[in-house]
Amino acid sequence: MAVQCQSTQLKRSNAASERWVLFATVLASSMAFIDATALNVALPAIQTQFTATGVELLWIVNSYALVVAALLLLGGALGDHFGRRRIFMAGITIFAVASLACGLAAGTRSLIAARAIQGLGAALMIPGSLSLISATFEPSRRGRAIGVWSACSVVMTALGPILGGLLAQAGLWRGVFFVNLPLALLSLVILKVKVPEDIDETTSRPLDYGGALLSVVGLASFNYGLIEAASRGWHDPFVVTGTVTGIICLAAFARVERRAAAPLLPLDLFHDHTLVAACFQTLCFYSGLFGMMFFLSLNLIQVQQYDPAFAGLAQLPLMLLVVLLSPMAGRLVDRYGPRLPLVIGGTLASLGFLVLAQTGLTAGPREYWSSFLPALTLLGLAMGISAAPLSTTVMNSVQHEQTGVGSGINSTLSRLSAVLGVAVLGLVALLSFEHSLMSQVSELHLSSEETAILANESIKLAEAQPPPGMPVEAAAAVKLEIKRAYITAFRNVSYVCAGTVGFSTLITAALIPRRTVS
Repeated sequence: MAVQCQSTQLKRSNAASERWVLFATVLASSMAFIDATALNVALPAIQTQFTATGVELLWIVNSYALVVAALLLLGGALGDHFGRRRIFMAGITIFAVASLACGLAAGTRSLIAARAIQGLGAALMIPGSLSLISATFEPSRRGRAIGVWSACSVVMTALGPILGGLLAQAGLWRGVFFVNLPLALLSLVILKVKVPEDIDETTSRPLDYGGALLSVVGLASFNYGLIEAASRGWHDPFVVTGTVTGIICLAAFARVERRAAAPLLPLDLFHDHTLVAACFQTLCFYSGLFGMMFFLSLNLIQVQQYDPAFAGLAQLPLMLLVVLLSPMAGRLVDRYGPRLPLVIGGTLASLGFLVLAQTGLTAGPREYWSSFLPALTLLGLAMGISAAPLSTTVMNSVQHEQTGVGSGINSTLSRLSAVLGVAVLGLVALLSFEHSLMSQVSELHLSSEETAILANESIKLAEAQPPPGMPVEAAAAVKLEIKRAYITAFRNVSYVCAGTVGFSTLITAALIPRRTVS
């Protein structure tokens, strides 16, 4: 009887611990998800206040994303080495302090710098969430827990565009960052009081700081080359130097990882075809999704003339579908394996991007239901079906003592996708916009001086302004061509997204067997 009573108390203790871990990880991770979606809707307001160029907007997003992507693997390894709860709490603290700095930024440079520091906090915080869940929950319940984590996080993500839109419309875009402060405080209290430390006592090998440094320099340099190429040109010495440096450092990173005693990225894990397929689809799927959401907000507000609040609400169907479908998708993986939901989700995503490419210049919010809603519904279905299976497949591919590394790989892929999506699609958009605008205004018979001014303005994308001093009718014609040029750029971005996601879905169908979960 005593043994049975002790066993019952242990089960209750474990169940309580699981609930607190899930609650705390969802709460903390939500800060990053809120920022990602709320910031997109607030970007037009930031661009107006700081007179920012399109390139500066890309850096506001990617200064955060590239630091996160470069350091997530180190963040996961630090959790395994020094304690998952300890590193998780350190990340939350850094993220909160940097959020305060973002909210107080006086210009684009200070905002970009604060966003980079925010990325450092996120690199410690994000892998800690999945790592704590994976270390706490048994494999038979892990898929469901990750599904709940995905759904709850997306609830906050769904609030992001609405919150960002309302704050931007009220002239309070800085509140996007200030809202993180109470969330951080509450999650820190819960972690300190209710969640025990979880540390792998067998971890004694040195951390791979050299690999971390190479990944940071490589991603930052390569990202710089891609983003600046659109404004400086591919022959610019800084662009060439950045691109070449990035490629060399990333190649060196792969070489170091092969020889390191405790690599940040254990390359032998990728002998598993299922893991390779899941990683590749994650990279392509989220590159398209994150990149598209960046340009969608600019499209809705600056081109389609949505007010910021409605632009935020316009993205709500996508988020709600993820909330509704993620728990179910997690249970399907536990029972049937990941192949079916990943193939279905990838197919729906490709269709969603293709439908999105067909949206032109509309009459505003009253045509939302027939223009943007069908595409966003398809993308919401795709993400709801795919998000939990992608994460679960990666986490189920590593051993218990590598849960920090597995969480780091999973989170790095999604964040690296954000970096590549914004950088690559940003390059596509900037080049497409400039080419389209210059081609279209050639029929307006502008002077050479006016054409040169407009070419310089093209770096602002849809926020570009007609040359000063033009007659009212001529200026209105130029403004219309600016909107049409952005629509062309948006269409090209959508086609690129559809193609890459479709290709990754074919790879998934070929490499993942029908049944991979026992």
